[in-house]
Amino acid sequence: EHLSGILSSKAERAYSTMMNADMDAVEAENQVELEEKTRLINQVLELQHTLEDLSARVDAVKEENLKLKSENQVLGQYIENLMSASSVFQTTDTKSKRK
Repeated sequence: EHLSGILSSKAERAYSTMMNADMDAVEAENQVELEEKTRLINQVLELQHTLEDLSARVDAVKEENLKLKSENQVLGQYIENLMSASSVFQTTDTKSKRK
């Protein structure tokens, strides 16, 4: 009976040691998963900020493009008006000169 008690006690300690090792392994695995999730979340947040920055830049470029198009139209109209007012760019009617 004493021997079985000793064996039982050793078995319990061995079982407890194994369980603690298993729990430590699970805890370490959970820690690795948590760190990976944290890393991925930070990466997603960084990408979101990058996307927001790029989107704002695209909007700014679109706005600048519209402004430049408008300025080009005004300049084009101005050049047309100058050309039509200048005799150098007037088309000549050769039939009317011959008369």
